[in-house]
Amino acid sequence: MSSSPPPSTPFGAASPPLSIDSPDMRRAGRDLLSLALIDARNHTLHLLSLFEQALGEAMRVPPQPGVVPPVWLAGHIGWFAEWWIGRNTQRAFGIDCPVRPTRLAAIDPDADDWWNPAQGAADRCWSPDLPGLGQTKAYLLETLESTLELLENAAETDAGLYFYRLALFHEDLRGEQLVVLAQTLGLPLNIEQPPTAVTREPLLLPATRWELGLPEQSGFLFAQEGAAHRVDVPEFEIDAQPVTWDQYIEFVDDGGYDREELWHSDGWRWLAAQTEGRRGPRHVEQIGVSRNGTGGSVLQQRFGVTVRAAGHHSAVHLSWWEADAWARWAGRRIATEVEWEIAAHTAARRGFRWADVHEWTAGTLQPWPGFRADPWSAGGEFDPVAAFGRARVLRGASFATRARLRSPRRRGFALPDADDGFFGFRTCAL
Repeated sequence: MSSSPPPSTPFGAASPPLSIDSPDMRRAGRDLLSLALIDARNHTLHLLSLFEQALGEAMRVPPQPGVVPPVWLAGHIGWFAEWWIGRNTQRAFGIDCPVRPTRLAAIDPDADDWWNPAQGAADRCWSPDLPGLGQTKAYLLETLESTLELLENAAETDAGLYFYRLALFHEDLRGEQLVVLAQTLGLPLNIEQPPTAVTREPLLLPATRWELGLPEQSGFLFAQEGAAHRVDVPEFEIDAQPVTWDQYIEFVDDGGYDREELWHSDGWRWLAAQTEGRRGPRHVEQIGVSRNGTGGSVLQQRFGVTVRAAGHHSAVHLSWWEADAWARWAGRRIATEVEWEIAAHTAARRGFRWADVHEWTAGTLQPWPGFRADPWSAGGEFDPVAAFGRARVLRGASFATRARLRSPRRRGFALPDADDGFFGFRTCAL
């Protein structure tokens, strides 16, 4: 059996990105990747410093469902890059790399025990024996140095750069996870959401034939984004922006959380299982037109501070079940991912606005024709195979998403009960 990596599409078939903030970083070459990897690591270290200011050097957080300690998450970022680059002797094969390649020893002999989520008990990340902040920061710098040294000699091909691009986007995704974690824990990180434009009327888009998915020549892509194929889409009317707080308040005041007929049966069971009689989105303390003279306002916990959310801002921290119930109440439907993508590409000049929140779309996550699994995500939280038929597709981005990840073609996913992320939605006419 040959040990040579397979042929690969040469880098440069299309124009390379011009900056580390460009969504075209999927096709970035060595020089730009090096700068972007440094930028991502600096961002991680910056977020860690904010957590340290909020929690103290020990950075202790109470164990709770859906939460991992920020220091563990930071260590995992460095471990992931080392696992798939520094220790992976078959990294040059790119997406054709075996799921279990031949690996070298780790920089730290305990790295796998500490930061490999597939190894050990699920509560291992809460162990008092795990490295502290200082040791974790040192590990982050060591793994970055190793990654950059290997990158200097990597082949300037999609295969040769696959795992370096992966490490970059993985760190960006984890960076947003750290921001979500701060919101979940109510930590004052002094992170501000940018102002939101005024609302616009829904947009009517003509019937079209659209190509979903990215071709293999696109550089790096997540497995669920590949397998380009064409679909016919009839004419549709879509919201120009995600559903706003003003719109969501009306649903709440009309008894939306008490009307079983508005909810999917699984959604109603999810609602019934929530504590304290949930009557609004997560992190909302008060919502409604007639409650205590609020005049339609929303009082929301945002990074540990109670703020009054502007009515024209996108409603956020919504589960898919809540989005679906609102759409039923409004006599509309959640937009499909192809409708969302078409509008994002073709209707921006007409007022289609996105990147306020990640947006739920109508269907469940399914493989597209020609789907090809990747070597790195199997069994992990980013593995689409395990989520097929269960998770819902998310499109768009939030204020916490790094600019290079803000692509109209990015295809995220989460289970329908997820509401910790910066999740919203928009609708279409029936």
